[in-house]
Amino acid sequence: MIWLPLFFGDLQIPTSFSPVDWHVHEMLYGYLPAIIAGFLLTAIPNWTGRPPLRGWPLAFLVAIWLAGRLAIGFSAVIGSAPAAVIDTVFLVLMAAAATREVVLARNWRNLAPIGMVIVFIAGNIIFHIEAGRSGSADLGRRVGIAAAIALITLIGGRVIPSFTRNWLARENPGPLPAQPGAFDFGSLLVSTLALVVWIALPELATTAALILIAGIAHALRLARWAGYRTLRNPLLLILHLGYAFVPLGFLLLGGSILFPLEIPASAATHAWTAGAIGTMTLAMMTRVSLGHTGRKLSADPLTIVICAAVVIAASARIAAAFEPGWSLLLLQLAGGSWALAFILFAVGYGPLLARQRIGSP
Repeated sequence: MIWLPLFFGDLQIPTSFSPVDWHVHEMLYGYLPAIIAGFLLTAIPNWTGRPPLRGWPLAFLVAIWLAGRLAIGFSAVIGSAPAAVIDTVFLVLMAAAATREVVLARNWRNLAPIGMVIVFIAGNIIFHIEAGRSGSADLGRRVGIAAAIALITLIGGRVIPSFTRNWLARENPGPLPAQPGAFDFGSLLVSTLALVVWIALPELATTAALILIAGIAHALRLARWAGYRTLRNPLLLILHLGYAFVPLGFLLLGGSILFPLEIPASAATHAWTAGAIGTMTLAMMTRVSLGHTGRKLSADPLTIVICAAVVIAASARIAAAFEPGWSLLLLQLAGGSWALAFILFAVGYGPLLARQRIGSP
């Protein structure tokens, strides 16, 4: 709701970033870390059996996150260096809190997601340095996007087939998602290699080849999860749709490197950001909110509208890259649908999260 007026020149904010860099930074290093924190601080107690972070420590972490958003928004007033420090503190504290719990529980298997948080810290620092020196943070942007996609492929590969298998075994007997195995490991390996090479060498044909192979691998990986059998369960279907933006982004990105005049790079970027990140985060937010408040895991009409709105937003933003003549309308549709999805989530799920869990004493 701020970005579109800023993009069209109808609004100014006192940030030291360029408008585009402000938008990119606040999505990759503002919004997304808050989601990752919510996921990790919810999941780690389940992984380790330790009590969750709560009370004043959790409130302090929220306050630090909010301070980072204000610092970036007013960085032209308080200075770029202080804003960078305030902004980075949240990621450092989040990584420290998550690492402490995993180490104390000796739950070494789950250090990998925390490793991605450390990559976010590095990417955020690079972003600030680049933006201060050259006014454009291309490397920091690629690091943030790559870390986000790597995290989605890692966590998505755990939860999507597991949730799907549990529901199908209970409600819709028949073919089940393939068990995790060598193919999944190979898909993660090739996509991680492709993303690392893309970060360092984004314009090479070899990079494009690796990215296209990763896209095909993740498309096949998704096909093995029996998503076609989840049409009766919107909470599951949206997870499969969200993950579908991952291979789409790989394929569009590889194509944009090889055929830059035919396939815009921004289409690939937004397939990953508005598509994979936006859809997967909202899908997990709705599901986790229902589960952890003791509600039934089923989508009411409001939830279906939320899911539809974020998919429309992502699709419109990708289409805007291909259709310059329609870009004004498509950008407004994308921004309006994105805002609608999150406003409805706040209106519909905020009261659930503010009330006591069903069945609690």
